[in-house]
Amino acid sequence: MLVGGVRARASRRLVRGERVTVAVTEAEPLTTLKPASIPITVVYEDEVLAVIDKPAGLVVHPAPGHWDDTLLNALVARGTPLAGGAEGRPGIVHRLDRDTSGLMLVAKTERAHRRLSRALASRRVTRCYAAMTWGHLAQSPTAIDRPIARHPDDRKRMMVLAGGRSARTTAWVVARYGPVDLLRVELGTGRTHQIRVHLSYIGHPIVGDPVYGGGGSRRISGPGRKTAEAIERGAPRQALHAALLGFRHPLTDEELVFTSEWPVDLKPALDVAAGDANLVAETEPLRYLRFFNRDG
Repeated sequence: MLVGGVRARASRRLVRGERVTVAVTEAEPLTTLKPASIPITVVYEDEVLAVIDKPAGLVVHPAPGHWDDTLLNALVARGTPLAGGAEGRPGIVHRLDRDTSGLMLVAKTERAHRRLSRALASRRVTRCYAAMTWGHLAQSPTAIDRPIARHPDDRKRMMVLAGGRSARTTAWVVARYGPVDLLRVELGTGRTHQIRVHLSYIGHPIVGDPVYGGGGSRRISGPGRKTAEAIERGAPRQALHAALLGFRHPLTDEELVFTSEWPVDLKPALDVAAGDANLVAETEPLRYLRFFNRDG
């Protein structure tokens, strides 16, 4: 890139009126996805789409540091056709963070991807997450409507920032325990790290979040500190799980709804928080707590 005829660094800040010259090269061929033997759970599949219950720790698509060990590599290994989407991300309709578990949708055909992406953009796809957060919401539901942009000093982080992309998140309290709430969180938009950023912004970060956690259990003082520390020890990663996914089939228009229970690796944190023998004994704690019934 040249600025005023002089080669410039990628980090160069432009000022009004400067002339920028960019050399456009021939597009590189698409990278071939290598198959990887990674176990994944497919909860639904037909000739045009698949719904995956992604485990925590699995990156969705190839990126620096994870070129051959992603969900897409696992799908290629099982022979799943993938179509549509951005270069290097075939079939991806929406993503989950590496350490967020739960339901996500992939397309097998260009037509399905096009229709599902339009449905997502027009908010006709329902995505609900179960989240354990520090503190207690003052209102239920709580709507958070704040723009999100990349952090100006740390490109790996996002933040609420004027001039960012519009973002809307709505949270309902499912259960209230000691120093935490268990929330049902619904996305109105799909920005990077949206739920984590919005909940942290209103002072209720997700338990176990290493980036937006706001100090974790240290934010709890008094007699609740020991319980908070025990909850934190029971959460090996951010306590965020994509628990419900609903959409209309791109070809048949049939309404499809899928649910996924609170994950096993986060069960100790929920058990400690609840201190309820009945809940501890439950294999389906979200259903027990009527998480999937918005009206309670």
